[in-house]
Amino acid sequence: MYAYSKRGSLNGSLAVPGSKSSTIRAVLFGMLADGTTVIHNPLPSKDGLAALKAARDFGAEVVVDDAANTWTVTGLNGKPRVPENVLDTMNSGTTTSFVTGICTLLTDGWAVITGDGQIRRRPWRHETNALTELGAKCIHTRPGCDCPPLVIQGPLHGGVCHLPGFNSQHISGILAPAALLPEGESVDIEVENPLEALYVQLTVDWLKRFGVTVGNTPDYRHYHVDGGQKLTGCDCLVASDWSGVAFPLVAAVCTPSELTITDVEFNDAQGDKAVVDILIRMGADIEKDIAGHRLTVHGGKPLHGLSEIDMNLIPDSLPALSVAAAYAEGDTHFTSLAHVRVKETDRVAVMQEMLSACGADVDITADSMTVHGGKPLHGASVSSHDDHRVAMAMTVCGLFADGEMRIDNAECAAVSFPGFYETLNKAGAGFELKEN
Repeated sequence: MYAYSKRGSLNGSLAVPGSKSSTIRAVLFGMLADGTTVIHNPLPSKDGLAALKAARDFGAEVVVDDAANTWTVTGLNGKPRVPENVLDTMNSGTTTSFVTGICTLLTDGWAVITGDGQIRRRPWRHETNALTELGAKCIHTRPGCDCPPLVIQGPLHGGVCHLPGFNSQHISGILAPAALLPEGESVDIEVENPLEALYVQLTVDWLKRFGVTVGNTPDYRHYHVDGGQKLTGCDCLVASDWSGVAFPLVAAVCTPSELTITDVEFNDAQGDKAVVDILIRMGADIEKDIAGHRLTVHGGKPLHGLSEIDMNLIPDSLPALSVAAAYAEGDTHFTSLAHVRVKETDRVAVMQEMLSACGADVDITADSMTVHGGKPLHGASVSSHDDHRVAMAMTVCGLFADGEMRIDNAECAAVSFPGFYETLNKAGAGFELKEN
């Protein structure tokens, strides 16, 4: 499907769906819990549904109530069953990492984990090596390839494991099974160079909701998990996804818009809420109503570039922020991007390619991007590369470019923001969707 975008603005109010990252954690931890977990405002995106399917494949009952906007998970008390079929995590890297760790709880059979073409091109050796240090059996099925399919079996035991910290998901995937070790055992995770640390903090916070305690140092280089713990079912609310908020936020900032974004939570661990302050530093007129859980944007104001935006903690926001940087006058320099190159796509190279096709001037290195902003942009026929964040970023870019932007495979936005085009159209975006 193609999405067509041209000059426009947003007015009124809109709400962004629940957090993909939180939905995945809630449903998989609910599966591991003792008792029933009711998840309010889950995100039924492709990634969220991948986690829901995995929970069912492990043997949990999950009841979806669309009218009440809840998922109810009957937990397995730390004892997932060996799946009858291959575990297909589709396009969800987060689900893949959590499922990989959970499979080490299996002792009476093996589990096979695979995903779509992108997952089968993403390296998982760091996580499987760490799990192997803790006694698990992890097989990569293709010689000389660090990517799924994987074959996994437990048991896990206490000890020390090591990770480079390049991908936070690999750390998160070990924490829950570590807590379910027998009493008296414990796991210590040593992280060499922690990136995306706030995503691990999100995992720690969600485990706390389920009654599990994880210790970590302030620099996120060391985690300690005692065994003998139990996840307990609970009622939980999934807050709006800040990485999804970034797209209507940038759209409103870069166009003559008056937009309120509702249902945002400023006090959770999602790192991407930093996008608001970054845009304010660039000159955006954004009001934060923390008590009222909303943002109000008075758009179309001049923006200026920033000498450095460190993306260590917010890698998923590069596509949206690079679009804002192209709108702004002057140079914006993004750093700490090495881990952004191994997401659904190499988002550093892809965003350079897509923005350059529209007339922007973008330089990249292995670990950085410099956008020389303020140049007139024009619409172009661009590829999403089947990456949901690229598709949304380039659709937003079309709102302040001359001519018309056409984005292919635009439906991939549903991975993290189902109804993205419809939601923004209700605020006046004017996007058009047409079959290929």
